[in-house]
Amino acid sequence: MEIKIESLIEGARRARGTVVIIDVFRAFTTAAVALARGASRIVMVAEPDDALRLRDNGVGEVCVGEVDGKRPEGFDFGNSPRDMARAPLKDKVVIQSTRAGTVGVEAATGATAIYAGSLVTAKATARAILDEAPPLVTIVAMGYNGLIRTDEDELCALYLRNLLQGRQQDTHAIRTLVLQSGEIARLAQPDPPHCYPQDVEMALEIDKYDFAIRIVRQDNLLVARQHE
Repeated sequence: MEIKIESLIEGARRARGTVVIIDVFRAFTTAAVALARGASRIVMVAEPDDALRLRDNGVGEVCVGEVDGKRPEGFDFGNSPRDMARAPLKDKVVIQSTRAGTVGVEAATGATAIYAGSLVTAKATARAILDEAPPLVTIVAMGYNGLIRTDEDELCALYLRNLLQGRQQDTHAIRTLVLQSGEIARLAQPDPPHCYPQDVEMALEIDKYDFAIRIVRQDNLLVARQHE
């Protein structure tokens, strides 16, 4: 199995084979919490207007996401794992739009299979990929707005690569490095709204969930579900 690591939107566009789009803070932690809370599936789109249109057309019931960290006008929830943990999502279809994670998913047009990756689902994602044994895996760390590399996504990509290669991991060290990163300082500022301390803590619950998030194209939509 050949494993490549890419970064940002351009990396998602270059990605081939089985592709894992990484967004730790916070899109794919939020997605994992939503699925764990009982959401039947998540429709992922790049643009907020597309999310609202799909909800208006009855494709889903709940719009979740952010633009510059803020909940877009008309959305039900921001891009917050904490909010997902409190939301009534049982059997509902969530529509998610963020400026990094879902944009990366939409940009990965060269993928033969796509997973949404974060620290909370890393081991389950590695297990799902190993079960399929694809010849090529591309892991894409999306960073901030898909334009600036961030430590948590790059470290998650390395962690996933090492899991795929059967290496021993020190999850405490990964958590420590992320907590010392510049992204933590940015999120701690009062300016990024809708980011709670619990969001950071929940994103760093490494390997909490025993499912991967597999994304398939269905009726011209990118649809994510739990993949056991």
